[in-house]
Amino acid sequence: MNGLRALVVRMPALSALVACSVGGAICRALHTPLPWMIGSLLMMAALKFIGLELASPRFARQTGQIIIATTLGLYFTPGVANQVLGHWELILAAALFATLLAYIGAWVLSRWTDTDRVTALFASVPGGAAEMANLGERFGARIDRIAVAQSLRILLVVVIVPFAMTWSGAHGTDAYAGSVTPLSAPGLAALLAGAVAAGFALWFVGSPNPFMLGPLFVAIGLSVADIHWSSVPVPLVNAAQVLLGCNLGSRVEHSFVRSAPRFVFVVGLSIVVGILISALFGAALAYWGGVAVATMVLATAPGGIAEMCITAQALQLGVPLVTGAHVARVIILVTTTAPIFRLMRGFIRPR
Repeated sequence: MNGLRALVVRMPALSALVACSVGGAICRALHTPLPWMIGSLLMMAALKFIGLELASPRFARQTGQIIIATTLGLYFTPGVANQVLGHWELILAAALFATLLAYIGAWVLSRWTDTDRVTALFASVPGGAAEMANLGERFGARIDRIAVAQSLRILLVVVIVPFAMTWSGAHGTDAYAGSVTPLSAPGLAALLAGAVAAGFALWFVGSPNPFMLGPLFVAIGLSVADIHWSSVPVPLVNAAQVLLGCNLGSRVEHSFVRSAPRFVFVVGLSIVVGILISALFGAALAYWGGVAVATMVLATAPGGIAEMCITAQALQLGVPLVTGAHVARVIILVTTTAPIFRLMRGFIRPR
């Protein structure tokens, strides 16, 4: 054990990658859903929880997002894009419902814990962990609690939703397929270069979730225009999942669970209830819009864009529709949370 700790101290990022890859391989052997992401996430979280000072590699999440977003964008062929636009009302309804559910969750969190209402609001809005932490900091919220709540939300959704969807027998009934373009090294290099450039461009102008949205827009634009440079190889997608899982798992800190157990418990409980309510609403939207129930359940799940869209891809559940719903949710929540907060400031000032 001492030797392991010494190795971790010397090479925390490399040790984390090795451990996360092992976790992914174990879940792959066990045939779990999303094995590379969930396995790496659980392995990293477990090792962090027992006190090993592992660290996610720098830019792990951004790199993983760029690869995943580029892969997802290749699903948006012209025919598929038209079908997604035909369901714009479902996408908008899912985003607005997520907004309403977030404000209800904030009220519950502020009532049941010692969290002030400003912190509770930004801790409950599923618009991206970094974006909500940055907005919360502007208004004097507690950044540590926002970070923990947002991280716990993504952790629980990533673990619960794929397993629930798999155990329910949900599988692809939607006629969506990714690009069948053969792998081309020069084409893949050009595709990823454009994705990286778009990510940095959105980051430079302060866009929310830039390294997910930028590459996604580039890949969608090329696919809709019937420009196909290359497919993205499966091993590269698996590596991106390991990077995302490693980054998510690195946010687990034993010390915070011990210092604020009631906060963590209430946040976890509200997330689980939120998943159930979102699933019911998603099922209602599916019947209203005439699409697969499993697709809309995934589209309304309160998880991150990358994680939920990977789940859709793995289960072949309307990837473009799920992607469109989560992109719309993040854009609406990030752009409206601060203005709505200012309007309601008199009602949610800190206690």
